[in-house]
Amino acid sequence: MQSTKVKERIYLSSPHMSEEGYEMQYIKEAFDTNWIAPLGENVNEFEKELAELVGSKAAAALSSGTAAIHLALKAAGVGEGDIVFCPTLTFSATVNPVIYQNATPVFIDSDYETWNISPNALEEAFEKYPQVKAVIVVHLYGLSADMDKIMEICKKHNVAVIEDAAESLGTYYKGKHTGSIGDYGIFSFNGNKIITTSGGGMLVSNNEGKIAKARFWATQSRDQTRHYQHSELGFNYRMSNVVAGIGRGQLKVLEDRVVKKRYIVDFYKRELGGLEGVEFMPSNEWDEPNYWLSCMTLTGNVRPIDIMEVLEGENIESRPVWKPMHLQPYFEKYDFVGSDVSENLFENGICLPSDTKMTEEDLWRVIKTIKRLWLE
Repeated sequence: MQSTKVKERIYLSSPHMSEEGYEMQYIKEAFDTNWIAPLGENVNEFEKELAELVGSKAAAALSSGTAAIHLALKAAGVGEGDIVFCPTLTFSATVNPVIYQNATPVFIDSDYETWNISPNALEEAFEKYPQVKAVIVVHLYGLSADMDKIMEICKKHNVAVIEDAAESLGTYYKGKHTGSIGDYGIFSFNGNKIITTSGGGMLVSNNEGKIAKARFWATQSRDQTRHYQHSELGFNYRMSNVVAGIGRGQLKVLEDRVVKKRYIVDFYKRELGGLEGVEFMPSNEWDEPNYWLSCMTLTGNVRPIDIMEVLEGENIESRPVWKPMHLQPYFEKYDFVGSDVSENLFENGICLPSDTKMTEEDLWRVIKTIKRLWLE
């Protein structure tokens, strides 16, 4: 009988704990001191270490990146009826908190130079909607948005800037960490991110008072009284001490993970870049990406679905580029400013396996599988 052994799965981007066991040291400390939850030393130190790393004055460790965006919007004063500009080419977690605040998102197109929010489309949006409360900028797949142009536009209109750096921890824009340039920055430690706490997020800002307020909201807005008293609406958004311990250990290997992500994208560029119709994600002289995911676009006969299907046949995970928010059933009722850039990137783009545990043998397996499509 012929063997039907399934080939080992190659993931898009899965959790990668340190070989040194840094995470377990901090977790053990939490258990040894019986300081499991709700907060504790790991939470305090994780906030300090992350803030110091990215160059922000303060940080609040939260249950998710989505929670961090929610509290950033709240700290920026976004409420019912307010307009918030969001890039359309992103994951829904960028936009959902706008709805939580009963505000109205207006979606902004991308540009081909960065794949991120287009400064030209942003200017056009301000002309159409001058009364805007906040702008959310996403650093997609670890590629930095053109922050100088975006910040200049937003300062001219006196609007708060929230950087969704969920995918870009370790990315630099002109020597500065993404997430540290706007008024608020958010990071995600979901299982597929460049470092993970299994789940969790961080809100950073140079406004220490706003971060203190975010921590207050995140702990059910409990007033400083002997009894339980709540003068404001609160949320259960704080990170646990065990989860924060994982994060502290992961921070120690962030640089190694960025090096591996860059190795992966360079490998793909070298081996696939010469194929007809293949173009890789853009690079700019002011951008030092973490290349969270290696992405490319296809304009020839081979389509993204062809690659996804042939890879899946070999038990290899890949994904389309994000479907723009203005094309999503829930969000299509909201306005969109721009042309067809984000839609073209979605239709022609694919995210290749970018797991930092991939071996060179794994990479060659991906390459050979993909190249078959050009030989048929």
